[in-house]
Amino acid sequence: MCGIAGIFDLNGVRDIDRDALKRMTDALVHRGPDGEGFYFAPGVGLGHRRLAIIDRAGGVQPFHTQSGDILTYNGEIYNFEALTARMRDKVSLKTRSDTEVLAEGLSQKGADFLHELRGMFAFGFYEAGAQRLTLARDRLGERPLYYAETSDGFLLFASEIGSIAASGLIDLSLDPRAVAEYFHYGYVPDPKAIYRGVNKVPPGSWIAFERGKSPRQERYWRPVFTNGQALAYEEAVEMLRARVDDAVKAQMVSDVPLGAFLSGGVDSASIVSAMSQGGGAITACTTGFDESAYDERAAAREIAAKFGAVHYEEQARADSTALIDRVAAAMGEPFADASALPSFQVAEIARRHVTVALTGDGGDEIFAGYRRYPFFLSEEKLRCMTPAPLRAALFGPLGALYPKLDWAPRALRAKTTFQALARSSAQGYANAVAINLPSRIDALLNADFKRTLGGYRPSSLIEDAMESSGAEDPLSRAQYADLMTWLPGRMLVKVDRTCMAHGLEARPPLLDHNIVEWAGAIPADYKLQYGQGKRILKDAFVSRLGADYVARKKQGFAPPLRQWMRREHDNPALRLNASQYWRESGLFNESAVDAMIRDHRSGRSDCAQELWSMIMFDAFLRVNRP
Repeated sequence: MCGIAGIFDLNGVRDIDRDALKRMTDALVHRGPDGEGFYFAPGVGLGHRRLAIIDRAGGVQPFHTQSGDILTYNGEIYNFEALTARMRDKVSLKTRSDTEVLAEGLSQKGADFLHELRGMFAFGFYEAGAQRLTLARDRLGERPLYYAETSDGFLLFASEIGSIAASGLIDLSLDPRAVAEYFHYGYVPDPKAIYRGVNKVPPGSWIAFERGKSPRQERYWRPVFTNGQALAYEEAVEMLRARVDDAVKAQMVSDVPLGAFLSGGVDSASIVSAMSQGGGAITACTTGFDESAYDERAAAREIAAKFGAVHYEEQARADSTALIDRVAAAMGEPFADASALPSFQVAEIARRHVTVALTGDGGDEIFAGYRRYPFFLSEEKLRCMTPAPLRAALFGPLGALYPKLDWAPRALRAKTTFQALARSSAQGYANAVAINLPSRIDALLNADFKRTLGGYRPSSLIEDAMESSGAEDPLSRAQYADLMTWLPGRMLVKVDRTCMAHGLEARPPLLDHNIVEWAGAIPADYKLQYGQGKRILKDAFVSRLGADYVARKKQGFAPPLRQWMRREHDNPALRLNASQYWRESGLFNESAVDAMIRDHRSGRSDCAQELWSMIMFDAFLRVNRP
């Protein structure tokens, strides 16, 4: 895994600010601690920081093709050996690296070559003859890529937003819509970034820039849900197990120590079981916590023993305020998923033993494992039975009047359910994936800020995604929306930033595009049935993992926010209370924030998630202050 950066003159062949590009690559040292490289030509500069994984001697970048094109690339192409065999009659390759295969393939076939790739990647590819720069990103968005245009017509691109900021060439004013999206979702969804004028290349897309022309952008891949009926369930179970084994085998190619993250869940255990099929030694890394409700070391230990893994387990503390600024700095943008704190510690611990770690990420999105899916389907049944005007008239007032019973059993906390039922299907799901209660966030943001939004609704992102899914059943529409927003914007960002902060490459085999496409073609009830998600994944690996293990309830992997922010000491809410950064931002109703802190600490209400969103936004402002 690596860090990439570049500067391209959109208007001519002016000199590139070499110091600015050096600042950009220096900001990516954590992504590539093994070396750096640069390429400069009139009107273009490319930079690279390398984490050497494959062909440590031959994969140096920026890489020059035999026709004179230049590549700076971050990722892994798992089928590079098969692609090498196809290329032998067209070009004589000089290394055994996937970098050369990618560069020569792009030089020969252009963006069409993206369809042949199996892997994760983000790159900048400069065609010297055409004087064209192409930026591209892998299908699911596993690797990040930001870009921005300066006021004087230079294009900047980089693996992380902090690298673009380090250039010193752009204004760093906040984008109000991105701020609103952050407080709705807990992250800034693609293609926006937190700063005005900075964007992310969308997953499965490429953008070509040529001097004097408008950029061309194309989405070369998107998830498709057809829910076919051709496969019998038993046949599909066998096929899935074989596909996961194949994806894991492909992703175990490495010239450096490789292992796996092992939690107590089915996803990571399935990956470890697939690794064991090759017969070699397995390294597994587990982090436990002192709170029993968040500690899965015993379950991980069981799987490690079953498959003969060399198992490293350590204890970390997930609820320490000392971690907040470190995690905020690693994320680069405000990020309110509290599980980023233990994820950061897991990566730090794993890096002591391995350089590459296979993960179980993607299982919940691909095989419908989230708890919100069955709730959403239950709501859909009620929507189908009740006309929209009647639902709005009945459930709208109930949602407004019903108290938010944070202290009550889950069955009695119906406020958000009533609110969702009053809305359309897409609006209801947008409400389900919101990290905060919208009415509370509305109270925290001040009137001046809300006026700058001009009526913009962050929920429209989910609504648009569901309506453009092309899927017929509600589960597939929800999964499509998650693959377009939640997965690349939240889950994969968390994995990438927390791992790369420690120079650790994470690979999620369940997000192999062959598995994703296959899963989209099977019936919805193969994934979710009788309220139980990941049905087919569990059945595919029950023979290896054991029925009791597959049936066990997954534990949480996030700090106990509610209790943490009611403590007398090491309480992040107290830190927020004393901070001037959020107060000076001009975005918030200070008295409302202070009242929320008091209400939560006193136990009158549970505002933990809303306060955590404020805490991480404040930390973002603190670590990125001028």
